[in-house]
Amino acid sequence: MLSTRFTELVGCDVPIQQAPMGLISPSGLALAVARAGGVGTVSAPLGVQPQELAAQLDSWMDAGAGALAVNFITEQIDPEAVAVAGARARMVDFFWSAPHAKLVDAAHEGGALVNWQVGSLPDAVLAAEAGADVVTVQGREAGGHVRGDTPLLPLLTAVLRAVDVPVLAAGGIAEPRALAAVLAAGAAGARIGTRFIATSESGAHPEYVLALLAAGPEGTEITDGFADCPMCATLPRARVLRSAIAAVAAVEGDVVGTLPSGDGEQPIPPRAGLPPHKQVNGRIDAMALYAGSGVEHVTAVRPAAEVVRELAEGAEALLRAW
Repeated sequence: MLSTRFTELVGCDVPIQQAPMGLISPSGLALAVARAGGVGTVSAPLGVQPQELAAQLDSWMDAGAGALAVNFITEQIDPEAVAVAGARARMVDFFWSAPHAKLVDAAHEGGALVNWQVGSLPDAVLAAEAGADVVTVQGREAGGHVRGDTPLLPLLTAVLRAVDVPVLAAGGIAEPRALAAVLAAGAAGARIGTRFIATSESGAHPEYVLALLAAGPEGTEITDGFADCPMCATLPRARVLRSAIAAVAAVEGDVVGTLPSGDGEQPIPPRAGLPPHKQVNGRIDAMALYAGSGVEHVTAVRPAAEVVRELAEGAEALLRAW
């Protein structure tokens, strides 16, 4: 199997981290990826209280499953919740905020490693200086919220020169050749999201998955068209399917769908940044269908373990051939 600084540090078998995608990546997906030898990741709810997070994590975490991570986003993070995650997961993961030593220390105190995803060279240096054990560089090819504007390989090259910690590559990696390419360029692994949306364990709405399978080359675009979300307040740009941009432009009225809530059905406005999970109803085609630039390689729904195996074995064979 592929052995890198990342696999040796984390204790996983393959240098693949499944990206956190909110309710699109439920605990079942994270566990499946971890059991297959990668790092499975779940998202901590925005503003979650420490006790609530502890109960959630305790309800699904399996100590024998492998390497698991908990992701936090935005600046609104309670260090006590980070410590809770750090005491339960192998890795605590941060994105969409400036690297901060206080949060790194909170995760370390719980016993976890820290991975900070960044979109620029300066933020990568800040993450390493703050004590992060791993830095993930996100290129503009990535699906969902895009932090920077630099293509992946130039950003990866620059960061590798500047930091000493293992570096993961993120953005448009959906097939073995792309994984092999970033490993050959010096990455210690890859963070992959879009490919895991089309898995048996995914939480994505079936129509979302079908839209991914139907997308071809040049099927995505960075837009501010889905800017009604907490992350969009600081930088309203995300990569989605082009079909979703066209569909939402044709929506009339102020509701595109509904989401179950404690009071019944909560309306979803057009251009909301919520990717449609299985409990969402309405015009799924006109919602935030996040997807990376490698979506053309997502051609079938398969179990997550098969995806991990295909990516790792394919990349290893290519690296040997090269």
